[in-house]
Amino acid sequence: MSLTESEFTSLRSTIALRGTVRMALLPVTLIGWALVALLLFLFGEAPAAVIFPLAVLVGGFEAIHALHVGAERIGRYLQVYYEDAPEAPRWETTAMAVGPALPGGGIDPLFSVVFIAVTLANLVPAFAPVPTRPELAVILPLHFAFIVRIVRARGAAARQRAVELESYRAVKARTPTR
Repeated sequence: MSLTESEFTSLRSTIALRGTVRMALLPVTLIGWALVALLLFLFGEAPAAVIFPLAVLVGGFEAIHALHVGAERIGRYLQVYYEDAPEAPRWETTAMAVGPALPGGGIDPLFSVVFIAVTLANLVPAFAPVPTRPELAVILPLHFAFIVRIVRARGAAARQRAVELESYRAVKARTPTR
């Protein structure tokens, strides 16, 4: 196996692994969130206790986001550096061409709706005892900031393929051939 073949195989395996880990990380994050939320609801000082389960959600989302961005970046690299040859596999090019054809049926690789829904659910225990204004001044902006982060990350992820494809093409055009 040549270096080129082994690099291609290794990078395709990396994409597959990151996709699998991303899928497994969602339930792990939600279970972790639920456990922390339940324990703090039962034994903690609500409403400020909702900050800790929010931190679990933030950590899980950021890990999923990083895995997705990295896998997409590797995919664009493969697309530009390996799919130019006529006999080369064209998985990345084909997947990119088919993706936009799914009107309203596309997938959400960041699980944005799930994370936003759980973030809103995370606020419920904060209102069990009526929160004070200082507590609300901390709790609400933190939750809102996380929701804004999710929305912005989803938008960036939607543009990532096209932007990085052009970036890799530009880098390849400037790179002298061997």
